[in-house]
Amino acid sequence: MSLAQHVTANEGIDRVPPEGEEDGNEEVLWRTLSYDIFPPGDGAAPIISHETTVPNAAAYKVSAAKRAAQVSFAIVACWFAAGIVYGFASLKPVLIEEGVYADLCPNSPSSSSTDDGREKLPCAAQDMRLNLFFIAASITTNASSLVAGSVLDRYGRRLCYIISGFFMIAGCVLMGLAFQIPEFDGYLVANILLSLGGTFVFVPSFQLANAFPKYSGIIVALVTGAFDGSAAIFLFYRLAWEASGRAFKPATFFFAYTVVGVLLLVGEWALMPAGAYHSTPELERKIEIAQDATRDVHDSDSDLDSVVEVRRVRSARAERRLSKLEQIEELVGDETQREDRAQAEEDRQAASGIWGVLHGVPAHRQMATPWFALLLLLTVLQMLRMNYFIATVRAQYRYLLKSERLAEDINHFFDAALPVGGVFATPFIGLLLNNLSVAAASAVLTVFIVLIGVLNCLPQLWAGYGTVVAFVLFRPLYYSAVSDFATKIFGFATFGRIYGTITCLSGLVNFVQSGLDALTHGPLQGDPTPINAVMAAGGTILSLALTAYIVIQGRSFRLKLQKKEDADRVQERLGLIREEREAEDAGYGSMN
Repeated sequence: MSLAQHVTANEGIDRVPPEGEEDGNEEVLWRTLSYDIFPPGDGAAPIISHETTVPNAAAYKVSAAKRAAQVSFAIVACWFAAGIVYGFASLKPVLIEEGVYADLCPNSPSSSSTDDGREKLPCAAQDMRLNLFFIAASITTNASSLVAGSVLDRYGRRLCYIISGFFMIAGCVLMGLAFQIPEFDGYLVANILLSLGGTFVFVPSFQLANAFPKYSGIIVALVTGAFDGSAAIFLFYRLAWEASGRAFKPATFFFAYTVVGVLLLVGEWALMPAGAYHSTPELERKIEIAQDATRDVHDSDSDLDSVVEVRRVRSARAERRLSKLEQIEELVGDETQREDRAQAEEDRQAASGIWGVLHGVPAHRQMATPWFALLLLLTVLQMLRMNYFIATVRAQYRYLLKSERLAEDINHFFDAALPVGGVFATPFIGLLLNNLSVAAASAVLTVFIVLIGVLNCLPQLWAGYGTVVAFVLFRPLYYSAVSDFATKIFGFATFGRIYGTITCLSGLVNFVQSGLDALTHGPLQGDPTPINAVMAAGGTILSLALTAYIVIQGRSFRLKLQKKEDADRVQERLGLIREEREAEDAGYGSMN
């Protein structure tokens, strides 16, 4: 799962810090979500849209059918490319059977078939190298979201899709050659290229939500669901490989899969818009202009020959203006619908309990707060823990259950549950994050962390299946929650730098996973329980600390806002009294 995932607002406003609370502009700033760690322009200015080499397009000038086709293409592209590297658990048995990195243990009996004729078992060195194959791709996926965000903001979505297409083609070709030529070790680089291809199609696809502003939330959820579903690609291949009696070789699959990159390039030029569609604030501004009847009157009207001609020209202008207004309102909704959406956004902000607590504060000061430190530490640990589980799920339950058959069954269940659970959970995650307070959502995360930690340490079959179910629901929830918390706590203005720092540090720390593999295969003799227990305890402590901090600071923040509102009401009342007295004094003066 990429840290770029989110299922809530793709654009929104930053709270104006109350006077005297923090330095900041005394205005509401509308901003779009950006993964660019160094966003172009003035960070204090309201961002309506990022300046790119291609101007934004008017969605109302494009037919609904074509826009629907564009959104569908983006969703399908994400399904086939965005997160395929996270299907590693499905591909790993194929890699072992095909002898990938088997040369690291050529004489080891562990690399031979099991007694019951089931799949081969890797030796320790082979297992660790294969896990590195996944670790590198996982780190690349998250870290490259910052690069993709920067390219998107500066050069537009089209360049991102083109880059993705070439990365997908290169990754598939290298992977196919690595399987076809034993002397060529291109697996690691190929998987990194595939992860880059996925990121460069996933991050910019959220921009297509502006094709249908009334349904932008649904589109964001579908794109996110497609990312989760893409983890099933390697599962489908493994099933086809098994059904063919292992005759459907990986080289054949990967060479054939280059068609995804080719279709991505063809579809980009044949169907997709050259630039982004107008954002909500841009459309609101166009509505204001279209509602201004004074624009029907031009200075050049005085040059017309008669009053009748003036009326005719002005009537034609009014007709074009109202027609444009009708088209825009058909796209974004009428005034009532727009007010309802604005009210829903206000309700979401109010429900969070801490919305705007650090909005308007410079990024370096935000990073010096416990808010950032706790969220960073928890994300680093959870990302490490989740990727460790994905890479070692079979090895863990092989040791815990003392059975290769049962471990294989759990692995296969996990292969299917990972994409299905992500897709299933996506709509419910949006409802949860939009309606629960941040404190309540953090408490839910804590429950999952404790539950998974306990179940993952129990050497029972039912606990293994329970761990998988809880894991596939928790994983998309956590990554979406981090993005949601960041916008509510820190704001859109500094999102790229805050989220970028969290992403980069989390990715770098994931190199520790190789050390955990070495520890498991070495001193722990294959026992994952000590590592699972330590990470579960650490996650529980950090999650409880974050939840407690949110509750305490949220209460203080709301009290501060209430005092500010009370002071404003007092000042307003005093102003009215002053005006009444001045009016009375003026009345007495006129009588005298």
